[in-house]
Amino acid sequence: MGKFYRINQNIRARDVRVIDANSKQIGILSIEEALKKARDSSLDLVEIAPKADPPVVRLIDFKKFKYEEARKERVAKKKTKEIDTKEIWLGPLISDHDLAVRVEQARDFLKSGDRVKFTVKFAGREITHPELGRQVLDKALNQLANIAEKDGEPRLVGKALFLSLQPIKKGTRHEAKDKESSKEKV
Repeated sequence: MGKFYRINQNIRARDVRVIDANSKQIGILSIEEALKKARDSSLDLVEIAPKADPPVVRLIDFKKFKYEEARKERVAKKKTKEIDTKEIWLGPLISDHDLAVRVEQARDFLKSGDRVKFTVKFAGREITHPELGRQVLDKALNQLANIAEKDGEPRLVGKALFLSLQPIKKGTRHEAKDKESSKEKV
């Protein structure tokens, strides 16, 4: 979870670039001078950039520093959205109403930012007509064309036909095409 930091006597460099608690640069000091300055101000000397030349150290209370780092990590984790892939099963002979219901489910998933994977399952001798499955996928894709784009072409694996869709991000090429076509109409 946390990164390893060298503090106080564990810092191995001879000279270090010192930054104070207010993020103001003090300058390049020997490690002894920096440790003395840290002791005088009752703070820790924390090595924050060990690969720099000379290494960068900061005068700060180490517990406070670790707390701030953990808080930044939590905020960054909260901002990231995990994208799920939702799978919707279809049959090659699905009725129009059943397909409409499944497409509505897919629309809800796509609007919430998730990917959708349509799976057409073939039973028995239905596999001899894979074009029926492709027609079902084409119908579904046509109904979702305004909010989704396909990741690739439908692929037949075993007795199932797969098609993955992802939501169209705002500001992508599709909206640019829509704007261009609306300008042409005017």
